[in-house]
Amino acid sequence: MRLSIVIVSYNVRYYLEQCLRSVFASRVEGGLEVFVVDNASSDQSIAYLKPLFPEVTYIQNHENVGFSRANNQALRLAKGEYVLLLNPDTILTDHTLQDCLTFLDQHPKAGATGVAMYSHSGKFAWESRRGLPTPWTAFCKMSGLGALFPHSTLFGRYYMRYLPRLEASRIEVISGAFCMIRRKALDEVGLLDEDFFMYGEDIDLSFRLLKGGWENYYHPTPILHYKGESTQKSSYRYVHIFYEAMLIFFNKHYRHQYRLFALLLPLIVKTRAGIDLLQRYLKARTPKRETDWEADMTHYTVRSYGTMTYTQMIEERVKAYEHGDRRSLGVRYTESGITVLPNDILR
Repeated sequence: MRLSIVIVSYNVRYYLEQCLRSVFASRVEGGLEVFVVDNASSDQSIAYLKPLFPEVTYIQNHENVGFSRANNQALRLAKGEYVLLLNPDTILTDHTLQDCLTFLDQHPKAGATGVAMYSHSGKFAWESRRGLPTPWTAFCKMSGLGALFPHSTLFGRYYMRYLPRLEASRIEVISGAFCMIRRKALDEVGLLDEDFFMYGEDIDLSFRLLKGGWENYYHPTPILHYKGESTQKSSYRYVHIFYEAMLIFFNKHYRHQYRLFALLLPLIVKTRAGIDLLQRYLKARTPKRETDWEADMTHYTVRSYGTMTYTQMIEERVKAYEHGDRRSLGVRYTESGITVLPNDILR
């Protein structure tokens, strides 16, 4: 088996449907297997998806066991030479998987690779490549120095904006939204750390790969990522889990090396979490610009076209964006499927 794909889902069945459509429209030499682990969704995800994708192996949990534990359930069953951790709110092009497999074959020291992630508005997601959150890097991120000097190798290491976006690069942290891993490397460093319920597990795994002598890479092949569709990001629970994950990572890897910083970190994290929560609350209350896309959207449903339409569309829109066309990528989800919008929708 060439590739095993693991997708953990929680109440995002329509996003997951489109993700799976893009997976099975992909070119993969050597075959693939797909696991969907459902974390006790209330939207009847498994019952809805089984008739559409009978070739998928489904694991249905009766409680939300978290992202790391759910991934590990499938990873223990996976037989692929490579394994891919994939978020359900992503869409691949028809050559995304083969691009990454070929790249990993050509770089035997590569333990894993990520890809270039784009939002529906056409913006490049800086989470596509990151540096390890060392105390200094984390300080620059939380203090705003990284935002003030984004292209600085000293202050902007968190998002590594100084690296070219259209070229493959060695990086430190690969996003868990799309992380293709060499199985041999995973067996050596171990599965995801289940102390991380959600967030931080990708940083921890990336760090362990580096410590194990492997290299992590960013590959510029593009995908769409509707970041965090299953999470209420303005909620206290989200902010708490996110920053708690950062504390777990620091205590695991840096606490004994930076003892003074370890004493101050809980206060720094709580302060930053409070500011972050306030910013998200104010943003959520800001009125959004009205658009008129709803009136014509029935004419643009991808299901009325060929199977490959959406992957071809993604490629065309991403290429146009890279060459200066700053229009929206023009994709929106509805219960009837993925929709290509007729107008420029900028959010």
